[in-house]
Amino acid sequence: MSRKTSLAESSTAPAAVEQLRLDRQLCFALYAASGLVTRAYRPLLEPLGLTYPQYLVMLVLWEQAPRTVGELGEALDLDSGTLTPLLKRMESAGLVTRARDPADERRVRIGLTDKGLALRDQAAAVPETLACALSLAPEDLVDLRATLQDFARKLRAPEA
Repeated sequence: MSRKTSLAESSTAPAAVEQLRLDRQLCFALYAASGLVTRAYRPLLEPLGLTYPQYLVMLVLWEQAPRTVGELGEALDLDSGTLTPLLKRMESAGLVTRARDPADERRVRIGLTDKGLALRDQAAAVPETLACALSLAPEDLVDLRATLQDFARKLRAPEA
């Protein structure tokens, strides 16, 4: 193919170009949906003084606290380089505590303060409020979550 011949003019171009359309890309659909979900949470989390990543940390800690930074990272699929500044800001806001594990000084344990624990009651309505805003049937939300969790599990698998 000469430099002057465009991809669209080659004999295999129509199929190749069709496969490269943005609206056919799974990665873009996930990226766009993720951004929109994060944006939809913003007005719900603002009154709580939480960003979306902070909300995710709090969800994990409300399930079980204290946890190590490593355990938080595993639960959230985040590395410690991303989590550490986030946790420092949350500590400054009085939501969490950070302390070295006495059994292993290399590990940092993250706990909830009284303020962080009290926030759970205020956040209790967030999931239902968002679900109502999405205008999806509850069973469709359950199915979508299950599909995405299965998708993520497959991507994490060693053979992926």
